[in-house]
Amino acid sequence: MQLLFALRSRGVTDGAVLDAMERVDRGLFVRGIFAERAYEDTPLPIACGQTISQPSVVGMMTQALEVGPRDKVLEIGTGSGYQAAILGHLARRVYTIDRHRRLAMDARRVIESTGATNITVICADGTLGLPEQAPFDRILVTAAAEDPPGPLLAELRVGGIMVVPVGQSDTVQTLLKVTRTEDGFDYQVMRPVRFVPLLEGLGQE
Repeated sequence: MQLLFALRSRGVTDGAVLDAMERVDRGLFVRGIFAERAYEDTPLPIACGQTISQPSVVGMMTQALEVGPRDKVLEIGTGSGYQAAILGHLARRVYTIDRHRRLAMDARRVIESTGATNITVICADGTLGLPEQAPFDRILVTAAAEDPPGPLLAELRVGGIMVVPVGQSDTVQTLLKVTRTEDGFDYQVMRPVRFVPLLEGLGQE
């Protein structure tokens, strides 16, 4: 309940998003010495030098994505799997990609333990997207690129929405909401954020 209060106080007001976040136990996705802090509204370290995002940022990004129950969603940057698990309660189908095999395997195991059947976890180079499943209704990127990646924009259907942090990795980045139109792309600046950089290739395990 304390976490839900924090979410609301930070602007996460969409009922479906709040319900999805209430149904996903963040404690399942945080291990080791940080497990006792799983229910705080703070980012926490996970394996492979990555982080599990602050819940209020997860909520805000999910809310901006405007996921509908018939949507097919692509997530770039599985990390712990927490964000994908939330998307799984909102979308028809979720594909999530991580460049680190260890993270993908761990996330797949935890997500399967929750009984979710509409989430596919893939270890691959997320900067290329998932062309064999394109186009997507929604794309969420949880790592910062200098610009919205061209291959991902190409995999977004007309009318679709992408939420992506952009900016240099060593400075504060900006969260963008990108909507694909018949004529191109509309960009809406949301707020400053901090994410790990979006990197090409597979992680060195």
